[in-house]
Amino acid sequence: MTQKEIFEFVDSQKTAFIGSVDTDGFPNVKAMLSPRERDGATFYFTTNTSSMRVAQYLANPKASIYFYHRGRFRYTGVMLKGTMQVLTDQETKNRIWRTGDTMFYKKGVTDPDYCVLRFVATGGRYYQDLKTESFVFD
Repeated sequence: MTQKEIFEFVDSQKTAFIGSVDTDGFPNVKAMLSPRERDGATFYFTTNTSSMRVAQYLANPKASIYFYHRGRFRYTGVMLKGTMQVLTDQETKNRIWRTGDTMFYKKGVTDPDYCVLRFVATGGRYYQDLKTESFVFD
């Protein structure tokens, strides 16, 4: 699968699973809505600044995200690994903000409990039809 095909696949998914590492060194996985924005191998998500996941990324930025599609006869999965950065600058928060976010962040785009997660993928693995392939991004 080419890099272009990988990005087309992940862009078409409605759910992403993000992975972090807890203080005991164990992986933690959480389902999220698809990224708000993608620029090449950089993905942007929103979450609560007060969340457990934010604390984990601040302590250890190693992360992964996983996308999959389960069809009737075919399962496709893409795991990306890289680092997650917690962004709280107002410029980024303004850019990623969407109408309806006040459902989660009552004080709006300036809510201190609203932040952006910036994931930069370095590579990963692709799975389809009982075949796996590792890849790295340029």
